[in-house]
Amino acid sequence: MTAIRNILGFFLSLRTALWLLGIMLLLMFAGALIMPGRQEFQALHGTPLFSWLRTQPLSITWWMWGLIGLLAVLAANTLFCSVESVLKKRKVTQWLLIIAPQVIHIGFLFVLLAHLMSAQGARQSQAAVWEGSVVALPGSTMTLKVRDINIILDYYGYIRDWEVDVEYLAAGKALHQDRIMPNNPSVRQGFNVTVKDLRARPPQAVLLQINREPGAAWALAGGILFMIGITTLVVLRIRMER
Repeated sequence: MTAIRNILGFFLSLRTALWLLGIMLLLMFAGALIMPGRQEFQALHGTPLFSWLRTQPLSITWWMWGLIGLLAVLAANTLFCSVESVLKKRKVTQWLLIIAPQVIHIGFLFVLLAHLMSAQGARQSQAAVWEGSVVALPGSTMTLKVRDINIILDYYGYIRDWEVDVEYLAAGKALHQDRIMPNNPSVRQGFNVTVKDLRARPPQAVLLQINREPGAAWALAGGILFMIGITTLVVLRIRMER
């Protein structure tokens, strides 16, 4: 029983969170010194984090493993503290004042979950395509077909506007049609398809960048919850002071 109480005391302590954050800052400082001197980190931007970590020596990634472990403990600490706060103050009449910080905590946990999912399943690829080209979507059974490329030139021959019509296919059947335009990527089932470059002379061609972020929806939900919690807490505090 003593061991259980000590463990609960550790996860229910605000001091634990402060110590974890302090150690994480030290690890990130160590990473800032290690990363610039190693070429291995250049491949990290186009590779899922966990896939990259498994192929790299521990001598340069120890601080990242440490951060992942501390984030897991911090997530558990946040969850335990939220549950304890609700149970202790469930009879308080100002229910929103109790719930608002917990909404912030849930938003934080959702963002952590989003990064965990993307670290495991994120994909990135590029493909030069023409009208009629079919591109395999990484990590999926779907394919992307380029139906039409429309590049509009001005009087001097410079690109004035453009649009690319695409179609998502699965087992040869059309699932969804979309149009990619400036500042308007195609988003479908966790995939984000954007145009990186264009060639206006015939035959017209574009360079597509295809990103898959399985945690994008969770990150959006976490950000919204975090904003709602902060806004609610500030409004309630202002009303109480008045």
